[in-house]
Amino acid sequence: MTSSLSRALSSEEVARLGEELDALKQRTLADVGEADARYIRRVVKAVRYTELLGRALLFVGIFPPAWVLGTLLLGVSKILENMELGHNVMHGQYDWMNEPSLNGKTYEWDIVGTSDMWRKTHNYEHHTYTNIRGMDNDIGYGLLRLFPEQRWRPFYLLQPLWAALLALLFQWGVAIQDLELGKVFSGRKSKAELNAQWQPLKKKIRYQLLKDYLFFPLLAGPFFLTVLSGNLVANLIRNLWTFMIIFCGHFTAKAEVFPRSVLDNETQGHWYLRQLRGSSNLRGSKLFHILSGNLSHQIEHHLFPTVPARRYRELSVEVKAICEKYGQHYNTGSLLSQFGQVVYRIFRHALPSRPERTTALLSA
Repeated sequence: MTSSLSRALSSEEVARLGEELDALKQRTLADVGEADARYIRRVVKAVRYTELLGRALLFVGIFPPAWVLGTLLLGVSKILENMELGHNVMHGQYDWMNEPSLNGKTYEWDIVGTSDMWRKTHNYEHHTYTNIRGMDNDIGYGLLRLFPEQRWRPFYLLQPLWAALLALLFQWGVAIQDLELGKVFSGRKSKAELNAQWQPLKKKIRYQLLKDYLFFPLLAGPFFLTVLSGNLVANLIRNLWTFMIIFCGHFTAKAEVFPRSVLDNETQGHWYLRQLRGSSNLRGSKLFHILSGNLSHQIEHHLFPTVPARRYRELSVEVKAICEKYGQHYNTGSLLSQFGQVVYRIFRHALPSRPERTTALLSA
């Protein structure tokens, strides 16, 4: 995708940009400590108490105000657990605390997808090969054509419908992403390999479905359907919010996609530049940033995935200054503006289109 607002850099400039961002990362990590620990413990409590209160209200949800408030509180709990707690903990942002419940390698989150699959598809594949076609499966999640550089097929004509379904069922899209079902259908992946991956996922799916749609509704006795419907809507709220925030962070108008050739002799500076050009930020209040898991600062998250996300807001000031120094576009905007660009991409690239010329990372 063309990024006309960013200029090509010389190899020396790329190296200096990388050194400045490395230094910023190390200064921030050296300052991480008790304030960050207090913050994530407060997030854990917020997740726990909003869930408890939300579920309690759903138990008396036969009264409409209680059902609405209970569903909203449970939805907020699931959003916080998914984005500000689970996602960030699994990046290892709080491993330094040496608390088993906050260990990034063992944390299991409250969605149907397993954390082990997420650590592979997201922490490794997406953050290593960000926006590289054929290597980063987060580009369209195997369903959507969001860049003109992606090959068009008639299947994409219905992608506004596929996008709507993915938004509603986002946790399921995340869950099956690593199964790579397309490879199975094309014969590039054996059924034995699929079955090996399916077994832990099946166990996780069973646990989540029993918890939300049987265990808690049964506890409500005669209000079974009231609790069941509240849990269903809370999961939908979480799915829609997560879809919107993640897509706004990756698929706005100025976000770029890259060919595999960018990996040839890629330095740390080049890697930083790729993260910067493939990401988008969202402006908003402190509460908005918390509810987004601070992925409203997607640029800073892609640059520094292991830095506690609560630091991204302050980091964004220095990152923006570095961008201005090196003539790089710092892609940020309101939620309405950025999501509008995402929706445009979904409809525009459902139709055939020619690839646009990508701005070079290096000057000639």
